[in-house]
Amino acid sequence: MFDKSTWIKLPRNVVVGHGVVDELGETISDLHLTGEPLIITSPTPNELAGGLVRAQVPESATIIVEEASFESIERVIETAQAQAADYLIGLGGGKPIDIAKMAADEINCGLVSLPTAASHDGIVSGRSSIPEGDSRHSVAADPPLAVVADTEIMAKAPWELTTAGCADIISNYTAVQDWRLAKRLKNVEYSEYAGALSEMTAEMLVDNADSIKPNLEESAWIVVKALVSSGVAMSIAGSSRPASGAEHLISHQLDRIAPGQALHGHQVGVASIITEYLHNGDGGQWRAIRDALKSIDAPTTAAEIGISDDDLLEALTTAHEIRDRYTILGNGVSLDAAYETAAVTGVIDRQ
Repeated sequence: MFDKSTWIKLPRNVVVGHGVVDELGETISDLHLTGEPLIITSPTPNELAGGLVRAQVPESATIIVEEASFESIERVIETAQAQAADYLIGLGGGKPIDIAKMAADEINCGLVSLPTAASHDGIVSGRSSIPEGDSRHSVAADPPLAVVADTEIMAKAPWELTTAGCADIISNYTAVQDWRLAKRLKNVEYSEYAGALSEMTAEMLVDNADSIKPNLEESAWIVVKALVSSGVAMSIAGSSRPASGAEHLISHQLDRIAPGQALHGHQVGVASIITEYLHNGDGGQWRAIRDALKSIDAPTTAAEIGISDDDLLEALTTAHEIRDRYTILGNGVSLDAAYETAAVTGVIDRQ
């Protein structure tokens, strides 16, 4: 008898479109959230949209966070408790929304996500990525109760943030392949639905890469839909597996070896070219991934993300040590194999 139960936690409302920040108050009311909220944001998003948000929730207080860290999470928790906040609003890119998710989970209150940049799928997922020292922690948290994504605001975000979000989604291709490989070789639990949704999301961006342009609101709409789908896939899976495989391990290792050199999405985009080649060789889709990244002005080489060839090769040969998650990297890639893969795909120059 099959008696296993699975809880899938998803946002109740996802509001995407032009000027929808003006619907924030209505969205909050629809969720039956009452009382005084605390807005968690960072300096630039606060300048960009803080006034618009506070106009919708005039009884709110605001806390500005400068960096994503466990200290920032503690400060938000202490502020929320001191002010007896009834719910939280995360306003900004990955940093304030990840912090808000962690804080909301700790104090057991609702969260509304209001992204100002399409930089990663954390705007909707039940995961937070928090750096600590030379490593980065991916921590489980409840997804937001609602996502209010104003494409007018998001289209004005720095273009590199949007291209990073696109690259992060495109890397779902190889993440799902790693997940299936782990299912076959290690009997890891696999969700066909979550895997298919994640792959479809990546394909949507690759197929529409030519139409994703700077300062174009339609492009922001395409990217936001993809980010929402990717976050939902992770919620269905109950893990980050649909969107995080060997390419993310390589990126996390780069964070240790050469911290602060590139945006997370750009790193995983470059790494996905390599991991696709490792999966399927020269007959695989690595060229399609590379070409899609190029068409949206995202990096495709180590040099373009400010990483030396030696640092890239070190990350590729040691990334399997980061966490107990089986991927195409297996028990490690030899230096010779890493060099050949990176050179063939053009991620590094052949010496």
